[in-house]
Amino acid sequence: MNLPKIHSITKKLLVALVGGFLLLFLLFHMTANIFILRHDDGAWYSAFCHFMGTNWVVKIFELVLLGVIALHILLTLWLAVTNRLARPVRYHQAQRSKTHTTSKLMIWSGILIFVCLIIHFCDFYFVKVGWVKGEYMVKVEKLQDQETVGMMQMAQQWGMTPAELLDDLERNAMEYAAENGDAEETMRYIENLRGKLDVMNIMQRASTEGNVSEDGQWIRHLTYAERQTLRQVMPESDPEPDFYYMAREKFSHLHIVLGYLFFFFVIFMHLCHAFPSAFQTLGLNNYKYNNIIEVLGKIYTWVVVLGFAAVPILVFLGL
Repeated sequence: MNLPKIHSITKKLLVALVGGFLLLFLLFHMTANIFILRHDDGAWYSAFCHFMGTNWVVKIFELVLLGVIALHILLTLWLAVTNRLARPVRYHQAQRSKTHTTSKLMIWSGILIFVCLIIHFCDFYFVKVGWVKGEYMVKVEKLQDQETVGMMQMAQQWGMTPAELLDDLERNAMEYAAENGDAEETMRYIENLRGKLDVMNIMQRASTEGNVSEDGQWIRHLTYAERQTLRQVMPESDPEPDFYYMAREKFSHLHIVLGYLFFFFVIFMHLCHAFPSAFQTLGLNNYKYNNIIEVLGKIYTWVVVLGFAAVPILVFLGL
C-alpha cells in the first residue's frame, strides 16, 4: 500500500491544528444548544437557526467546517495506517507503557464519533439541505398579501373554510354573469385566489391547531408536503426547518436520549486525550504549566460534555 510521503510530525501538526479548530466549534455549538432549554416557544433558538441558515458568511463557514471534519478524519486515519505500516511486526511482548487508556482508544472513539455524526447530520443538517424530511416553519409575513389576508378574514367572519368561501363567491359570480352577462373581473379574481388556496388552507390549519408562535411571527409544524407547496406557490416564502420543535420532539423519547448520551460519553473519552495532546503536538506544553493545561483540559471537557448532555436530559424530564 503506497501512501503519499509526508513526515509523521507534519501529519500530527495538521491533526492538532484541525482538532483545535473543532474544539472551539464544540464550545460554540454547545452554547447554542442551551437555547433549546429556554421556555420562549423557540424564539431564541429559532432566531439563531434562522441566522445560521440565511447568512452567507455562515454558509461558507459550514462548508469549511465540513471540510475540516473530513480532513481531521482522513488525517487521523492516515496517521494510524502509516504508523501501523511502519511496524508491520508487532512486539513479541506487550508494551507496558504509561500511555493513558483514552490515548490508546483515540482511533476507535474517533470512528464511533464519525458514525454518530452521520446520524446527527440526518437529524439536522441533512434536513436543512433537503436530503432528509423534517418539520418546517415559515414567517407569517411572507405568506400575507392583501388578497390572501382579506380572504382569510372573510372566511373566519363567515365561519367557512377558504375553499368553501371561494366556491360561494364563484357561484355568486356565475349567477351574476347569467343575469347581467359580465362577471369576468370577479372570475379572474377568484382564479387568482384559487392559486393561493393551498397557502390559505395551510394558514387556517396553523391557526386552528395553534401552530402559530407566541409572538405571531412564525407558522410552525409544517409538513414536508406543505413546505413543497409553499415553495411552488410562493417561492419567496422559503420555509425553514423547525429545529426547535424537532429537537424537543426527539428528546422526548428515551432511546434517543440514551443514544445521545452514549455519543457524548464517546466524545468525553476522545476529548480527554485530544485537548492536552494538541498542546503537546504544537509544542505549547512546558513542565512549568503542564498541570495547568491538564486542569484546563478537564474543565473544558466536563463543561462541553455536560452542556451537551444537559439538553436531552432536561427536555426528556419536561424542563
